[in-house]
Amino acid sequence: MDCTQFTFVNNCGETVWPGVLSNSGSPKLDSTGFALAAGDSRVLLPPAGWSGRFWARTGCNFDGAGRGSCATGDCGSGQVECNGAGATPPATLAEFTLGGADGKDFYDVSLVDGYNLPVLVEAGGGCAATGCAQDLNRRCPEELRVGDGEGSACRSACDAFGKPEFCCSGEYASPATCHPSVYSEVFKSACPRSYSYAYDDASSTFTCTAGDFSVTFCPGSSPRRRLEIKVLSFMLSSLKATLNAVFW
Repeated sequence: MDCTQFTFVNNCGETVWPGVLSNSGSPKLDSTGFALAAGDSRVLLPPAGWSGRFWARTGCNFDGAGRGSCATGDCGSGQVECNGAGATPPATLAEFTLGGADGKDFYDVSLVDGYNLPVLVEAGGGCAATGCAQDLNRRCPEELRVGDGEGSACRSACDAFGKPEFCCSGEYASPATCHPSVYSEVFKSACPRSYSYAYDDASSTFTCTAGDFSVTFCPGSSPRRRLEIKVLSFMLSSLKATLNAVFW
């Protein structure tokens, strides 16, 4: 089943500006960037087979003509609309491929390009939720921190240091040679279902055929517990299905 809609929800205490980037070969959605006030939501309808990513820009300052820039996640277009440009790291990314192998929708939340705010992705039909509901800016290593104090964002080790072993490039460009680092483990321990480095596929990519997705920025007043409950529910459902298959 093809995805019928993406619903974006802003549970943050201030306006965020979601950015939208379609992958090469996928058509643009109705918007490539928009303002989303605190407490508001917006729906975008993707075509069948669409693939791309979403993120939230923060600390933006746009004039009446929609020209300006953002403190984190800026796409460099100089406008509210990103117009085919991606997020400047660090930014928390929600990534989707609709109607992929066996007609399944693939989705993940990635910290490979760093982190700027909590994001939760929920799928319909009882499929698994994923995301990073923790405030990683509070636990970001000082050498990765963007901004003063607790910081406004947390860089990836690849972005901060540019070394091949952190970027999974050069001689480290394979799962056999690129492994988790002490920095990616900080992300993984806080957000175990999110991508923490380039080859973190096994525990971080999810599939569904349910149709609809919601992307929530700053999810809930107790975001970690909300995600844990959804994950536990999904694991129990999977265990029940496995036991039924084995014993009946």
